[in-house]
Amino acid sequence: MQAARSLAYAAIFYPGTILFLFAGLGATTFGTASLRTMVHAWADFHHWLAKAVLGIDAEIEGAIPNGAVLIAVKHGSMYETLEALRIAETPVVVLKQELASLPLFGWLTRRYGVIPVDRAAGAKALREMMKLGRDAVAQGRPVLIFPEGTRVPVGSAPSLGSGFAGLYRALALPVVPVAVDSARLWGRGLVKRSGTIHFKVGETIPAGLKREEVERRVHAAINALQSTA
Repeated sequence: MQAARSLAYAAIFYPGTILFLFAGLGATTFGTASLRTMVHAWADFHHWLAKAVLGIDAEIEGAIPNGAVLIAVKHGSMYETLEALRIAETPVVVLKQELASLPLFGWLTRRYGVIPVDRAAGAKALREMMKLGRDAVAQGRPVLIFPEGTRVPVGSAPSLGSGFAGLYRALALPVVPVAVDSARLWGRGLVKRSGTIHFKVGETIPAGLKREEVERRVHAAINALQSTA
């Protein structure tokens, strides 16, 4: 049954995403606000589809404050990359350069507001990352990062990537850590399991801490749900 549901989800989501891409292209003619509205509609579409077809819903404990903060989210699946657009207010998302370079999709993400990261470019990529982060702060928008750098399996709690500490230091923003247990239901394979994905917004961590301290606190907070995996 779950295999059939997963196939139905894929058969609807990916063609639907293509339609949203063209709708987003049209929305850009009316300005950035229209594009952002379309992007959030896409995230709402995905949330509805996951619930209606896969039987996957989200439960959120706590709330992310508005304004310029650094949001650090546990990364277990694709689910939270879209759900984060619903639980944070127009976040600027740190994402892989490969995604920001995709035809049409990449152009639209840049118009919406993202921070592409080229892991092979070294210091140059880090400088560009900081510049785009400061632009987001100047607009009063939160910056959302998956500090582990990639999706991790159930129960895994790797060290944070170096990009998180650099961004934290450069932007001088408080951090809102978010734990997620999505990997229990949404693995890397095709088949997804029904159930509830939990998000837990942790206590805001102040700006200006030493690297070891902020990484320790963020690491503990984003892995707060791993024991329930």
